[in-house]
Amino acid sequence: MARTRKPKGPACPVEAYARAVVAGRVVAGRLVTLACRRHLDDLANGAARGLVWDGAAARHALDFFGHLRHSTGEWANQPFELQPWQSFVIGSLFGWKRGDGLRRFRTAYVEVARKNGKSAMLAGTALYALVADGEAGAQVYAAATTRDQARIVFGEAERMVDASPALRARVTRTVNNLAVLPTSSWFRPLSADASKMDGLNVHFAAVDEVHEHATPDIAQKLNTATGARRQPLIFEITTAGHDRHSVCRQHHEFSVKALEGTLPAAATDTWFAFIATIDPGDDWTDPAVWIKANPSLDVTVKREDLKRQVDEAREMPAQQNAIRRLRLNEWTEQVTRWLDMAVWEEGGPLAETNWREVRSGLDAIAERLAGRECYGGLDLARVNDLSAFVLLFRPTDDSDLGDLADKWIALCRFWVPEEDILRRARRDRVPYDLWRDQGFLVATPGNATDFTFIGHEILEIAARYDLREVAYDRTFAGEIVQTLQDEGVNLIQYGQGFLSMAAPTAELERLSVSRALWHGGHPVLRWNASNVAVRQDPAGNIKPDKERSSERIDGISALVNAIGRALVTDRSSPYSDGRGLLII
Repeated sequence: MARTRKPKGPACPVEAYARAVVAGRVVAGRLVTLACRRHLDDLANGAARGLVWDGAAARHALDFFGHLRHSTGEWANQPFELQPWQSFVIGSLFGWKRGDGLRRFRTAYVEVARKNGKSAMLAGTALYALVADGEAGAQVYAAATTRDQARIVFGEAERMVDASPALRARVTRTVNNLAVLPTSSWFRPLSADASKMDGLNVHFAAVDEVHEHATPDIAQKLNTATGARRQPLIFEITTAGHDRHSVCRQHHEFSVKALEGTLPAAATDTWFAFIATIDPGDDWTDPAVWIKANPSLDVTVKREDLKRQVDEAREMPAQQNAIRRLRLNEWTEQVTRWLDMAVWEEGGPLAETNWREVRSGLDAIAERLAGRECYGGLDLARVNDLSAFVLLFRPTDDSDLGDLADKWIALCRFWVPEEDILRRARRDRVPYDLWRDQGFLVATPGNATDFTFIGHEILEIAARYDLREVAYDRTFAGEIVQTLQDEGVNLIQYGQGFLSMAAPTAELERLSVSRALWHGGHPVLRWNASNVAVRQDPAGNIKPDKERSSERIDGISALVNAIGRALVTDRSSPYSDGRGLLII
């Protein structure tokens, strides 16, 4: 009998992938490398924390996929062969145990670019939880923002059952239900109506496209519905999003901390994380880095198609965010890119700067600018949201301002109603209450925009500076305009259409890109800037678009209004008509 050749390296595909990534034999991004190092470190040291690696359990889950077949596209009717990265994910989830023999991981967060086989892997894992996980009365759900979205994973599972003789013999299929009658277990799609989730007893939940979840309700309901199970698992799979205050972003950031080891192991040992994305500093147009976000490149991800989309996005900036987010798994600031936040940060202290230093710097500049000429922009809330007032100072040759003398300087004041400020903070998922306590935002009395209060504060500000004009949107100004005009403030109606807004919007972008704008790192204005999407007319003019922006942009709207008036009254500006004030 011929001697068989022993396989080189570890027999376990989970460990094999981890070692190949860490050794650089498989190209992967920093976060995937950290996930692999975490696995290897736990193999070496996890026993001290009560962790046990069960290679047989991992292999059992991986072998289950051999009973499955793909159902769509060029892979239809072909056996489901897990890619190495998928074997690492699935094997890790079912191979790691606690000392009592139950599963270690209770939540899995997997973030990878589109077309890498996420939904098929999720459907196959859900079927394993239904059929082969040893749980009597298992309740398995596919959860998403809509029933149709949930049915993407559930429908894939249905087709897998139909294509497998072994599964057809065990699983009974009815409308929106796959059941294993001998164990009283089922698999069903779950709608996004979190109010109807009470009473669930979840063994396994397959949560698809978490970045599309507008609120944390579904995640919270599923998490609290696992308490009666021995070893429940919530498996979240998504591409990167753009809402940095969403539940998806929260889970992304927690995953990063788990991989980096910045949180105690006791807080992260039950959380599995795998994030495939290009790294900061990578050239997103370089084909060599695409595999970092697309571990199934040249298998389910077609290189030629990806190259075509990247080439198109390189020439059409409006498409860049979508391609970088969906195909290269980069988190973006909004759906349609406008302001580059890395550049914006250069207009003041970095975001991680201690807030007291930021506050002190802003106060110091505000004192130095006392009595100076400036222009104001006002953006008032309709009823009970954020209101913004921005003062804009032109560059000067005054040496008292040091390095800021040659820059445009923006000083901001924001208001929000005091009552229910915590509810607003939860609704908008932004720290209004913290900003209030730190002095970056003023809470006005009552539960609606207090125009009288805001008017008094604007008058106090006007008394400190040579405030030439205040540009405002007449739509929401109301009686505050008459009050301020009676006190001598020069208010100018400023239209919000392309005719008025195109020039100052373009100028704001130019000031930011040329590092000619100083905003002092004001956190509320930074948040507004990160939210801005723009609308473009057929002539190529742009203006901020509140409807398309991911969240509030009031400070930027006020700043654009102020820039508009400063440009019109600047005799050296190409936007001035040379005839003095222009009423728009």
